[in-house]
Amino acid sequence: MSSIQSFRIGAVDMKWVPELSIYASPRFLKTVGDEYGWIGAYDRSNELRCILPYTIIRKSVFRFVRFRTETIPYGEGLSVEEEKFFLNSAMEFFRSLKSDLVVPASTNTLFRTYPDAAVAVPYGSFVVDLRQPESTLWENVHPKHRNVIRNAEKKGVEVNTTQDLGLVHRLITGTLQRSGLKFIALRDLETLVEALADNIRILVAHHQGRPQGCAVLPFSRYGAYYLYGGSIERPLTGAMNFLQWEAIKRFQACQVERYDFVGARINPDKGSKQEGLALFKERFGGAFHSGFLWKYPLNRAKYSVYCAAVRLLRGGDIVDEELKRLKRPSGESAAS
Repeated sequence: MSSIQSFRIGAVDMKWVPELSIYASPRFLKTVGDEYGWIGAYDRSNELRCILPYTIIRKSVFRFVRFRTETIPYGEGLSVEEEKFFLNSAMEFFRSLKSDLVVPASTNTLFRTYPDAAVAVPYGSFVVDLRQPESTLWENVHPKHRNVIRNAEKKGVEVNTTQDLGLVHRLITGTLQRSGLKFIALRDLETLVEALADNIRILVAHHQGRPQGCAVLPFSRYGAYYLYGGSIERPLTGAMNFLQWEAIKRFQACQVERYDFVGARINPDKGSKQEGLALFKERFGGAFHSGFLWKYPLNRAKYSVYCAAVRLLRGGDIVDEELKRLKRPSGESAAS
């Protein structure tokens, strides 16, 4: 194995294939950034050892870097030490592009490590391995979930694909508003669906003709992601469980390798909404994958302005939120 000091870091002329995450594809990257690309590490034999897709977002005087997947291994892959070296070198690459800071990645993106000067927090996600028989997947679902799924099916809940993005947007917007959050504009959702074409599924659960909830699910053979979801305020008990189980079955039948519920806090506060969401996801039998979310100052002055602005506007980004939560004394709630 080459020593890490001999690695060459540079741009990669990437050809996306379905065995890679859909979030590494040009079709996705160009919808979420003003610029995009891939960088990689090459060893002394000029063999590619990893790639890292990225987007650059321009806002006012800022150039933000945002990652949509973690480091993707190639060939022999990388040790954690080698990946840290790669990420440290990547920061110099982005500095050379006159970028100002790396903002926290999307929550499907869990790095094994992070650059030396990064501000990082642990984070996780529940991931179901779909390379198993359907019977095994069902056995892995928690008995309480199995019961409400059976009951929802008996009561006539149906799950179907839809192209009614107006309905989907209303369901997700309403769900987020109940938590004081905002959703993307309808036009942005339409742009994403149009760009991903056959690599996105949108499912809606109905009961007696009334929509109960929905899920927006980008995918490739590598994996499917529960990107967005929403429901009416009081859906029929089990309807959303049934919706997720149908998604799992359908992707398994299409030979997709994993189903990622996308995002779960490490040790969420007892009794919190986040704990409830984590429990809902966990009970589908997925393994808990952990890693790090992080941000990085490329331009110290602009990084300070960004941090001050995001704290003023929404109390901080996800890294700030997790740092604040993890620093609280055990047992102290967010409302204390």
